[in-house]
Amino acid sequence: MFVWLSFAQTLTAVIAGCEAAWRFFGGVYHVLVPDNMAAVVAAADAVNPRFTTGWLEYQQARGFVTDPARVRSPRDKPRVERAVPYVRDNVFAGEEFVDLAEAQQRVQIWCASTAGLRVHGTTRARPAEVFAEREQHLLLPAPGQPYVLPIYAEVKVHRDFHVQVGKALYSVPKAFLGRTVSARADAELVKLFHRGQLIKTHPRQAPGGRSTDPEDLPAEKTGYA
Repeated sequence: MFVWLSFAQTLTAVIAGCEAAWRFFGGVYHVLVPDNMAAVVAAADAVNPRFTTGWLEYQQARGFVTDPARVRSPRDKPRVERAVPYVRDNVFAGEEFVDLAEAQQRVQIWCASTAGLRVHGTTRARPAEVFAEREQHLLLPAPGQPYVLPIYAEVKVHRDFHVQVGKALYSVPKAFLGRTVSARADAELVKLFHRGQLIKTHPRQAPGGRSTDPEDLPAEKTGYA
């Protein structure tokens, strides 16, 4: 068992929890069965769910498959639901914590010791020992590097033919003046899309920086570049 505490269900928070779980278990599970939270599932469907762009890229980077629980089908995840009162009553009841970090540290110790080494009421075995013997070797390899979440944004092309992404400016071809484009920015590149088509790529700039391609501007504006 692994427990991750969070005050939010943003994509950043969900991925942080997954990354912590991979470290705890020493590998990546082949299939994840999440609830239909907005950070993961853009459109719920029992047969063909549509995932958010950020989550789709993350699962591809880590190599697992996502099979979300069906909407209004509590029987799809009963084992997880049954664990909630167990964790609540055995970790948090009557306890006080300085902050979220301390609570996470203590619950992780509890997962590895108390929860992992107890004798399970049904199997009559210790979960941590069964996992190490039968399951851990089946996991995908643990990530070697931390996952850096890209920035995703919908941005408008302003009158100077630039958009702002991550507090830096990037030029866009003049044909898209006044339109809204999709931006994806990672540590190295900023990619701009319109209706799913890549229209521009720039090297990533630090906040306050600017990347301008003179070819993006009208002839009378090239001096501005």
